[in-house]
Amino acid sequence: MRPLARKSVLPLTIIVLMAAAVVGYAAEHSEISLSTHSRYAKPSESAEADEDDPEDQDPNASSPADHGSAYTPRRTEQNARVGAIFEKDDTGDHFCTASVVQSPGRNMLITAAHCAYDAEAGSTMNDLVFAPDFRDGEEPAGLWKVRKVIVDDRWAKSQDEDLDFAFLILEKKDGKEIQDVLGGNTLGIHRGFDNYVKITGYPTSRNTPISCQNRTEKYSGTQMRVKCTNFEGGTSGSPWLADYDPKSHTGTVIGVLGGYESGGDEDDVSYASYFDDDIAKLYKRAQDEA
Repeated sequence: MRPLARKSVLPLTIIVLMAAAVVGYAAEHSEISLSTHSRYAKPSESAEADEDDPEDQDPNASSPADHGSAYTPRRTEQNARVGAIFEKDDTGDHFCTASVVQSPGRNMLITAAHCAYDAEAGSTMNDLVFAPDFRDGEEPAGLWKVRKVIVDDRWAKSQDEDLDFAFLILEKKDGKEIQDVLGGNTLGIHRGFDNYVKITGYPTSRNTPISCQNRTEKYSGTQMRVKCTNFEGGTSGSPWLADYDPKSHTGTVIGVLGGYESGGDEDDVSYASYFDDDIAKLYKRAQDEA
C-alpha cells in the first residue's frame, strides 16, 4: 500500500552494531551500535509525555498532537536522519522513506524491502537516491546515491512479508559518509511488541514529512502494528524510533513501515516486520558487503 508506483514499474510489491565480526545480542532486548550509548531502558509514562514535545512540531502548532495523530515535524537533528527515496534524481516523485542507521562503514540506511527490490524484474533497484530532511524541494544535506541494496534472499524469492526490510549502502558525498554528516540511530533486535515509538515518513502527496507517536502492539508472532493517521503511499520504510536520547542524540529503530500487506491497506493503521534474528543476520551481511 505505501510505496508510490514508479513510472517504469507497476506498484512496488516492494523495504546490531556488533564488535568486529561478532554478532552479539541478547535474546530478549538488544540494540547494536557503534557508540557506548547503545542501550536504553524501556520508556516510562513520563518519558512518553516528553516525546510529545511541541518543539518537534510545526511552529504553527498550538499544542502537542494527540497519540496517533500525524503532525509536521520541525527540522531537528533527529528528523534530519529520515529522508525521501527518489528514482535517479529528485525530478520525479519520491516514493518511499529511509533513515540512517549506525554501521562500521558509516554509510547505511534502512528501509522496506519492497521499496528497493523490483519483484517483477527479479532484481534490486540500482538507480535510487536518498534526500535526507527533504522539504519543499530543499535538500540541506544534498542527494546521496545508493550504491548497493541488501535484501534477504527469501524475500527476493517470494516477497515474504515477515522479511520486508532492507539495507542500502550509500556512496560517499564530498569525501564524507552519511553518518559523518547526520549521525545515525541504532538497530533494535528482539525488543518485544509493546514499544512507544515515533514514526516519520514522506507521503508522496506532500513535500514535507509527517510524524506520529504512539504505542505499538502485536499483530502476529512476526508482525507489529500501530495506529497513526495519514501514513499513506510513500511512507513505506519509515523508521519506528524508540528511546531517543537527546544527550547522545541517538534512538533505536525497532521496525520500518512495511510487512503485512506492504504496510497495510489503511492509511491510519501501519505494520512492520518484527526485528528478530533474521534482520540481525541481514545487518551482518550488509556490513560484509558494504
